[in-house]
Amino acid sequence: MKFFWKYSKNHLKHLIIAVVTIILSVIAEMLQPTLMSNIIDIGVANLDFKYIITYGLLMIFLALIAMGLGISNIYSSAISSQGFAFELRKEIFKHIQDFSFTNIDKFSSSSLITRITNDVNTLQMTFMMFLRMFLRAPVTLIFTFTMIILIDPNLSLIVLAVIPIFALVIYLVMTKAMPRFLNMQTMLDKINITVQEDLTNIRVIKSFVREDFEQNKFNKVANELMEKTINAFSLAILIMPIMIFLLNMTTLAVWWLGGNKFIIGQIEIGELVAFITYIFNILFSIMTLSFVFLLIVRSKASLQRIKEVLNEKPDVFNKTSTITKKININSLEFHNVSFKYDINAKEFALKNINFTAERGQTIAIIGATSSAKSTLVQLIPRFFNVTSGEILINNININDYDLETLRNSVGFVMQKNILFSGTIEENIRWGKTNATRDEIINACKSAQAHDFIMSFPDKYQTQLSQMGANVSGGQKQRLCIARAIIKCPEILILDDSTSAVDSTTEAKIYESFRHDLKDTIKIIIAQRISSIKNADKIIVLDNGEIVGSGSHHDLLNSNQIYQSICRSQNRSIN
Repeated sequence: MKFFWKYSKNHLKHLIIAVVTIILSVIAEMLQPTLMSNIIDIGVANLDFKYIITYGLLMIFLALIAMGLGISNIYSSAISSQGFAFELRKEIFKHIQDFSFTNIDKFSSSSLITRITNDVNTLQMTFMMFLRMFLRAPVTLIFTFTMIILIDPNLSLIVLAVIPIFALVIYLVMTKAMPRFLNMQTMLDKINITVQEDLTNIRVIKSFVREDFEQNKFNKVANELMEKTINAFSLAILIMPIMIFLLNMTTLAVWWLGGNKFIIGQIEIGELVAFITYIFNILFSIMTLSFVFLLIVRSKASLQRIKEVLNEKPDVFNKTSTITKKININSLEFHNVSFKYDINAKEFALKNINFTAERGQTIAIIGATSSAKSTLVQLIPRFFNVTSGEILINNININDYDLETLRNSVGFVMQKNILFSGTIEENIRWGKTNATRDEIINACKSAQAHDFIMSFPDKYQTQLSQMGANVSGGQKQRLCIARAIIKCPEILILDDSTSAVDSTTEAKIYESFRHDLKDTIKIIIAQRISSIKNADKIIVLDNGEIVGSGSHHDLLNSNQIYQSICRSQNRSIN
């Protein structure tokens, strides 16, 4: 309850209205059997039509009051539960934004999507049912138990004897159903992974004519989900027939004993009718509780998964006191830096990295696939924390800088180019929200993107689809470069970000860097020698270690790995 209160207290007004209206509506409804008993035992027995009409009108009035209160409860419960879901989703999303790449990889994006959508929906439904049904049940039980004891204490013992059986059935089902619902939610993660992967890679699937394979893979996962769902609900649905059986047996017992009492004059027929009605209310309330308990079992699995996200501690965070002043970077230094993704892993992804970059320099990084080039540059804006050693900016450890300040100083064009749905101009403004139109155009000219943008009918207002699917790979790369350039960053990192453009365009982009970003430290990861031969310093990585460093000509003369890369690209090593 503490968890639900935390995310619903901002909607306290509707929460209180929902609670008050459900209590009042139950009282209005529970007076009805007593009024009916009086009509039968007094009005009908004495042929007092005035009494019958008066009490009949009172019953209609109470029914209308109960209906109005019920509508108010439904409305307030819906608003309160929606508010709870909104606050919870907002908190989860905010927490995920603080995750490092390691934290996100731990859950996977598809699992996080399931948790913030399906799992929150389950909790929202449970919260709404709590306000509409769970609160109603105990109020009904207390009121009706009081009434049946007042009518006939002996007959009420029959109902009291059945209650422990109801409780035992509910407990057994809840205990067995919980792990099954947890398995069901896990399977939802798997089906989301399959769908996300399929839609993201639909072009590859079609190009290799693998539709049938993907369909079979989806069918297998969907079938597993169906089996897990049936397995969970097949146990849960046992509650209802057992409850109905117990209800029928209790009703028969009351009719039998109550009928005998009526024959010998120990109870009036109206009282017996009211007693039976109250029994139905009691047992219906217990069945309602069983339904809500079933929801609670399912929501407990969802709650556990959501708490896993909320309890996950971001491993990249600000220290208590950090430097927030804008950084004018004069030097960047890697000092004995080593890194591994998992602290318990035996092997390091990067080992004993040492190099220095000065203001205005261009540093190139080259190496074989899986030599940890991307990992190295991702340490600079602290997407990951170094495992040992330190990275210094102006001789200050980057951990001493405020994360936002640090990342605002870095322009990063990632290996996987991501654009967002919206206009080209809106995407460029990600780098600088208050950029003028001239600044946007100049950034795009530097990135060699202006000409192709102007060829579109809507130019800078051209709408980009999700992930920038309606532009080519080379166009996407240039737009991402423009987005980074407009920040005027102190450090610009290009992670193999010109691989989809031709050599002439690439040369123009690097030439623009020399003029427009002459004071910026530029770190370029590339596979083509032609892309990096003019860099001030080239770092050769192999298996996470620096095996060579120097100019193009120095490495040609001294480094075998660099020579091998040159040969593979049919370039002379002389």
